[in-house]
Amino acid sequence: MSDLLEQIFKLKAHGTNLKTEFIAGLTTFAAMSYVLVVNPSILSAGGIPIEGLITVTAIAACLGTLIMALMTNYPVAMAPGMGLNAFFAFTICLTREIPWDAALGIVFWNGVIFLLLSVTGIRTKIADAIPAALKIGVQCGIGLFIAFIGLKNAGLVVDHPATFVTIGDLSDPATMLALVGVLLTIVLVIKKVSGAILISVIVLTVVGTLIPTEDGFLTQHTDQFFGMPDSISTTFLAMDIMYPINNIAETWDLIFALLFVNMFDTIGTLIGVSRRANLLDANGKLPKMGKAMTADATASLVGAAIGTSPVTSYVESAAGVSAGGRTGLTSLFVALCFVAALFLTPVMKVIPLMATTPALIMVGILMMESFRQLDFDDLASLATATVALLAMPLTFSISEGIALGFITYVGVMVGTGKYKKVTVITYLMAAVFILRYVLDLK
Repeated sequence: MSDLLEQIFKLKAHGTNLKTEFIAGLTTFAAMSYVLVVNPSILSAGGIPIEGLITVTAIAACLGTLIMALMTNYPVAMAPGMGLNAFFAFTICLTREIPWDAALGIVFWNGVIFLLLSVTGIRTKIADAIPAALKIGVQCGIGLFIAFIGLKNAGLVVDHPATFVTIGDLSDPATMLALVGVLLTIVLVIKKVSGAILISVIVLTVVGTLIPTEDGFLTQHTDQFFGMPDSISTTFLAMDIMYPINNIAETWDLIFALLFVNMFDTIGTLIGVSRRANLLDANGKLPKMGKAMTADATASLVGAAIGTSPVTSYVESAAGVSAGGRTGLTSLFVALCFVAALFLTPVMKVIPLMATTPALIMVGILMMESFRQLDFDDLASLATATVALLAMPLTFSISEGIALGFITYVGVMVGTGKYKKVTVITYLMAAVFILRYVLDLK
């Protein structure tokens, strides 16, 4: 077995061994396993039946991670993306009122286009043509959007007829527990505790067993810790792939938004994780970037087929890299951990919403870190990024933030006489979004 693993993953050539890769895999899984409870809660808000979503999430993460491991031999794990799942549930399903099976069809075509762009190499040209300020603004905006959803779900922020939003009822035990969870998660992350978000979810779930509610306790008591995973028959191949084609005027911008976010989220994650693993070449480029993007796109197609939002590379893979992971064997162990987690479904089912909200807020905070890469002396860049990041939570839509970001950047650059610095692709996208607003194509 060791000889086979050496032959497949080239452990000696990468200066690693079986034990190190195993520990790295466990570390990565611990860091990202919160997705097993957070992703179902988000997708179910968009209308997908929650029964089976834990299984769907685990299978998508397992298969996506295996695809990445075998195609690239990189220590990068995959799962349904945070931000992408929020876009799926809150923008596509709730705001646009598109049925969840049709939304899965949108995810499918996003994967098809992403795959074609990756295979042909056009992806690189598009990535280079989009202004850095817009990329930063979108990533930070998604972070702010996710954090806002977390605050809303926790009851820390509630609606108000005069001011739109206001502080929630902090005297409510569940809301107070969520606030404590946010602080606990932040402290654990700052202290670099492995699996910090997962630990917070577990602690809040246990404390929830002591908090009474009208129906019993905040965390339902259970005597069953192990069991067979739920069936995915409800969502398996349930995607309506013809809906986006038959309603292209309604869905084109949603497909583009998914593609935009997925592409730059993947590129940023791959470069960041690969830099820590010393996988970049002398020019700072990732040698197998094309294969990695192809793996990412393929995983999204698999995710759509079984019933989840786009599957993408997880930045938590950096935790495993820090533990010594250098090859796809790390990813293989992560995939096996997701399979094992399936048999803990009974426990995951009793985790209350309040225990998962700190995870959303923490992920949102971490996504805001890229704002420091912005050139604050360049007002055009600052304005573009700010409009994009503010528009997402305030309009409750990632696609609107992207659209307004494009329009702002082009408007400022043209207005200040720097129109020659704007790429053709950026001009085209701004023009299309302006036309969409003028004709009210949404």
